[in-house]
Order: sequence, then structure tokens, then C-alpha cells
Amino acid sequence: MENYRVCLCFTRKFKINEVQIPMEVRGAFARFTGDGSLMTADQLLRFLIEFQGEGEATISDAERIIQRIMQRRHHIEQFAGHALSLDDFHHFLFCDELNSPIRSWVHQDMGAPLSHYFIFTGHNSYLTGNQLSSDCSDVPIIKALKRGVRVIELDLWPNSTKDGVLVLHGGTLTTPVALIKCLKSIKEYAFCSSPYPVVITLEDHLTPDLQTEVAKMVTQTFGEMLFCTQTECLEEFPSPEALKYKIILSSKPPKEYLEAKGVEEKGKLLYEEDGWDKEFLDIGSDDKSESDWSEYSQDDEDVNDFDHNLHQFGAPEYKSLIAIHARKRKGGVRASLIGDPKKVGRLSLSEQSLAKAAKRHGTDLVRFTQRNLVRVYPKGTRFNSSNYNPLIGWTHGAQMVAFNMQGYGRSLWLMQGMFRSNGGCGYVKKPDILLERWPHNQVFAPKMVFPVKKTLKVSIYMGDGWNLDFNRTYFDAYSPPDFYCKVGIAGVPADSKMRKTETKDDEWTPVWDAEFWFPLTVPELALLRIEVFEYDVSEKDDFGGQTCLPVWELKPGIRAVPLYSHKGEKFESVRLLVQFQFV
Repeated sequence: MENYRVCLCFTRKFKINEVQIPMEVRGAFARFTGDGSLMTADQLLRFLIEFQGEGEATISDAERIIQRIMQRRHHIEQFAGHALSLDDFHHFLFCDELNSPIRSWVHQDMGAPLSHYFIFTGHNSYLTGNQLSSDCSDVPIIKALKRGVRVIELDLWPNSTKDGVLVLHGGTLTTPVALIKCLKSIKEYAFCSSPYPVVITLEDHLTPDLQTEVAKMVTQTFGEMLFCTQTECLEEFPSPEALKYKIILSSKPPKEYLEAKGVEEKGKLLYEEDGWDKEFLDIGSDDKSESDWSEYSQDDEDVNDFDHNLHQFGAPEYKSLIAIHARKRKGGVRASLIGDPKKVGRLSLSEQSLAKAAKRHGTDLVRFTQRNLVRVYPKGTRFNSSNYNPLIGWTHGAQMVAFNMQGYGRSLWLMQGMFRSNGGCGYVKKPDILLERWPHNQVFAPKMVFPVKKTLKVSIYMGDGWNLDFNRTYFDAYSPPDFYCKVGIAGVPADSKMRKTETKDDEWTPVWDAEFWFPLTVPELALLRIEVFEYDVSEKDDFGGQTCLPVWELKPGIRAVPLYSHKGEKFESVRLLVQFQFV
């Protein structure tokens, strides 16, 4: 029994139910053991191949699993012909270390040009908190690199005596950090989680003399790790495989800072929790008036002039280190999206400009990103370091969708989910649908109507671990929690939807046994969202965990799905037992 005291007057008692093994698990155990009481290594191997779809599994894999379960549950060190009981088998299925929902290694082709990949990209990577008054530090840079982020952004400013270089968010109250400290930390941690290249995006507000100093710092710090081109312009980007363990510098015009400084927006600061589910259902939508389009084009012309002056008068030692140049043409975004057949570069767009470009020039954007890079950054009024819907960028081929990694919220959950793909190496191969040219030079557009390619069936059996990771009165002071689960798809508009289980009252180990069917027209760009909440009749429902998984990576069968906190940190014990089937 579990006791909860109410108002110091009386005690409520709740029976602690034994963990219920789902019928599907019992059925699978009976099927592969021939209704026996123990599952041998040979029988487990058949289960892995036939039920879990792991055609590459071997008898050694099955023996290793049994040995690990014996060690964990029975403290038996050697395999010695042991077999799994039904409880052992259930324990194995509930162990994400042995039965993960997605592959944990790099398995995609890494030999294509950089423009063929989505790249894990940070924005203002040096900030520890909000955009206005938080500290600048190398600590968030280190955290980002440990999580697999491959693009780090640094804003460079002169110090007060104009003889040194600092990293800070200009025009704000953020406290600076020395550039050299950031560079040394990048060198130390760049490849701790992935061997694939790290891009440092520089927004400099420096004199030519200080640019020369930066060039010295960079070359002395990185040495042969630094990738430098033999010519001023690349005809095609190298591949991540060719750039393993390399540091790449990319320039960025200071216009983003000027834009953020001058922009004003009515209402409250931007928080993304409310109404977020509706945000990505209409990719490419735009609530601005028709007259705003001319302002959008004019902004990009301003960047063009500034960028031209920057490169015309910059220090040659500094410019020679820039391998990826930010370029824009006269005439706004539409002219920039034409591209140059003889060279490649990078186009930088704010989230508002991206939304407008997606609406007006969506196919041009997809066509441009087949050879060139597009970087998207948050609007300047996201003072609290919130983020935006990344799917607008991804479904139009944008490789560098830059996020405030120190923030949190559903948009960041999607970002983290996308880059769990391909072993978490920070580079995810864009699907062929974004790289193909169809007859008459046509390309993919997110709002195209496609037939259903496949249907994902998701069976949410049960959850466990909250009683280990949370205080017994965290969710409800007077009773065990009442959990429910939300399951859905984030992707192209036709595929995006959310569903919900029933609420299980007073259960630390809820058994939902619910099935959901998701017809998918573009499964290559679909992310599975799972969120757990604790129902509260009088207040906002309490958050109980979340995860986001790339649909194209899901392994069929019954899988252990670990859940994560608001900030994307993995809970130690909380997980769900889920079955995935493609029909």
C-alpha cells in the first residue's frame, strides 16, 4: 500500500499494483518458446530476426543479451547456457540500452557534398541564457559540441581598448568572453561526439587589424585541423567524410545584429508553448500583409551592400581562412535563389524571411539548396532564447536551421529528435525527394499532394520509471499520478497530427494499451512525437516526459523508448514500451 496524507486529518491508501506484462509481450514469448517457460538463445535469435526485424542479428547477439539480463537481474556473470523467463524477457524489452527504438551508429552515405545534409546548427552558441543579459561563456559551446552540434556561432567585437577580440551579443547587457577561450574549447571538444566537421560561423564587427589578429589566433589554435580552400570559391562542397576532423570557417554579415537591434514587435516576448501544435500544420503560411513583401526584399539588399563592403576591405589573412562565404545578390532573396552554376555559397535568412521565401519561392528554395547551403536564424525578438518551427526550413532543404540550444520547448525537441538520426553524428542525409530534379526542372514542394507511401502503427503499451526519477508527491500531493500520453507526427502538412490516450488514474506504472495509425505521404521528413502528462483537474497538466524520433530510423517491433526532460536531458529511468509497425 502507498499512503498519502490529506490536510493532516486523514490518510488515503492506494494499492501498489504489480507490473502488468502486456498481452502482446506474453504472446510473443509463448510463440517463440513453443508455450514454454524459458527462452533460449536460439529462440531469442528467432524473435530478433522474425519479430523485431533484425535480420543481421547473430547467435552471439542473443547470448550477449541473455548474459546482460542475467547480470542485471540475477547477478550471474557468465552466460553458461542460461535462458530468459517471461519476466526476464519483459525486462529485456524494456531496456533501451539493449532494445533501442533507433539505430545508434552512423549508417548513411557520408560521401555526398555538404549541401546534401541537414546539419545540427547552433545560434549565438556562447550565450548561457537569454539574449539580453545572460553571460557569454565557452560552457554552452562545450555542451553543444558534446550533444553533437556541428555549427557554432561566434559574434566578434573589439574590447574597450580596441586591441583585443571578445565574443558577446552586441548592443545588449551580456557579459563577454575572450575569443581565444572559445577557440581553445572548440578545439578540445569539437570531435568528442562526432568525427565529422565543425563549422564556426563568424559574425565580425572588427577592424582589419583585429581581423588579422583573429586570423593568427585561428591558425595557431587549429593548425592543420583548419580546412582552407585553394581557390576563393568552391565549385562544389566537399563531403563530411572528406572533412573528418576538420574545422571550417564561415563568414556572416553583421546585418543580423543590426536587424535585431532595430526591430520592434508589439505584445509579449515570444514563448512557444501555447498553440504550437497548430504552428507547423501550415508550413509556408504567412500572416503578413501583401505590402510587407517589398520590405522583405529591401532588407536583403541592405545585407548585400554591407557584405560587399566587408569582403572588399577585410584583412586578406582573415578572408583567406573563410571556406564558406555568405553571399546575396542585388534584388533580394529571389535573385539570390538563382544560384551560380560555377560556384557554391551560403545564404542566410531570418525565420520571417524563410517563411516568406517558402510561400513565394518554395520550389526555388528547394532547387537552390540542392547545391548551396541555407542558414536560418531566429528573429531578433526571441529575447528569451525561444525557437521556431524547424520543419519549414527542413522541408525546403535548408541545411543549417540555427537554434538557441540553451532554450527549451517543443521546437527544440524536434531539433533534438531530427539529430538522433544517423547515430547522432550531427549530419543527417537529406532524403532523395529533396535532391531530385523531375521533368521540366520541377522539384519537391511541401504542399504538394502525394499518395500515402506507408502507414505507421504505434502501439503504446505502458510506461515505467517515474517513481524512481520523481518524488512521490511531485505530480500530486494526495494520490499517485494520473498519466496520459500524446502521440503524433510532425512533418509535411498532410502528415502532421496529434492523438491522445485515455488517462490512467492513480498509477505510477500506467498501462494504456492504445493503438494509433498514421498514414504518411512523406515519411522521409516525418518525426514521431511522444509526450506524457499528468492530468490535473484544477491546474495545468504536469509534464511527465517527451521524446521525438525520426520515423525513417524507427526499428520495427516492441521497443523501449526513453523519455527526456523539458531541456532534452534523458531521464535515468522513465521509459515507455512501444511497438512500431509499418503497414
